[in-house]
Amino acid sequence: QVVTLSLLMYPVLRSLALQLHSAITGSYVSGTHSIAFINCLNEQIAKDIARAIMDKKLAAYVNILPKSSALYFWKGELEESTEILLIVKTRTSKIGELSNYVRSIHPFEIPEIISLPIDQGNPLYLKWIEENVPQD
Repeated sequence: QVVTLSLLMYPVLRSLALQLHSAITGSYVSGTHSIAFINCLNEQIAKDIARAIMDKKLAAYVNILPKSSALYFWKGELEESTEILLIVKTRTSKIGELSNYVRSIHPFEIPEIISLPIDQGNPLYLKWIEENVPQD
């Protein structure tokens, strides 16, 4: 049980440690923010999901990229389609909530919602993300 509790607490403890380090040193800690990628069927769905994410303050910025071709396996068959890609900039601590929320409103049975931590970047931009995405 202690191991289970430790694993459940890890994200919270990591988040607190990152905040403390950042506050003390005034420097960006790699992984504090993330970029999430979300695929959408068309531009209207992409705009609706992007607006919903912003309305819930789950991101500071969402890019909506134009149509691209996609190849993927679905139920054992190779499929081809066009999709719109959202690129979402947010706090890493919000990725779980973002993913749950998008799954609840996305029309796909299994929407693509993946994220990568931001290693480094313009310190002023990273601070701006922080200022526009409320803490947990």
